[in-house]
Amino acid sequence: MIDGPPEREDEEQERVHPGRLRPTSGAALAGWALVGLVGGWLLHPLAERVRDTAPIVTWAQPLALLLVAAILGATAYLTWREVHVHQQRLDPRRAVNRLVLARACALVGALMAGGYFGYALSWTGVDTELADQRLSRSLIAGLAGSAVVITALLLERACRVRSDGDAV
Repeated sequence: MIDGPPEREDEEQERVHPGRLRPTSGAALAGWALVGLVGGWLLHPLAERVRDTAPIVTWAQPLALLLVAAILGATAYLTWREVHVHQQRLDPRRAVNRLVLARACALVGALMAGGYFGYALSWTGVDTELADQRLSRSLIAGLAGSAVVITALLLERACRVRSDGDAV
C-alpha cells in the first residue's frame, strides 16, 4: 500500500469538526487592503491622464462607510448579547447570514480602506488647489473603511459559539 502525503492539520480539523468556519484571516484582509492601496494610488495619475482631472472625495463616502460601520456594530452587539449573555441559539439561517455579512464587509472594508489610503498617499506632496481637501477626506474615508473592518470582525466574533470541547 502506498502512503500519500501526510495530512495537513486543516484537513484533520475538518474531519474532527465538520462544518466549522474559520475566522477571516489577517492575510486575506491584508491582501485586499494592499490591492486597494495600489488601486487607490494608481487612480489619481490614471484619472488625470484619461479625464484631465482626478476624482473628488465628498463627505458622502466617509459618511456612508461610517453608517455601515454603525449598523455592523449594532448588529454585533445585539448578536453578542443574544448568544453570550442570554445564552440563546441563533436560527441557523440568521447565523449564516450574519457570518456572510461580516466576512463580506470585512473584506470589502479592507479594500475600501486601502483604496482611500492609497488615494490619499497619491496626493502627498502635491501642491494644487484641492490636493489638501482630497488628502484629508481620503484619510477620513480610509479610517471609516477601517471602522467597517473592525465592526465586521466584531460581528463575526459575536457569532462564535463554544463547542462542548472548548475550555472556559
